[in-house]
Amino acid sequence: MSKRVVLKDKSDAELLTMERDLVQQQYKFRFQKATGSMEKSAKAKDVRRDIARIKTILRERELQKAAK
Repeated sequence: MSKRVVLKDKSDAELLTMERDLVQQQYKFRFQKATGSMEKSAKAKDVRRDIARIKTILRERELQKAAK
C-alpha cells in the first residue's frame, strides 16, 4: 500500500490515524482467516508490514525530537 517515502511526508496525526485504521483492518483479516472466508491472505501480510513502517517512522521522529 504505502511506500516509506510517501509515509515520511505525512504528519504524526495522519500516521496515527492510518495506523489505527490498519490495525482495525488487520483485526478484520484475522477474523476472516479464522472463519475461512479470507480470499487474499497476502493482503494481511501487506497490512502488517504497513503498520510496521508507520511505527518505525513515528519512532524515528520521536528519537529525533529527543536528540534535539
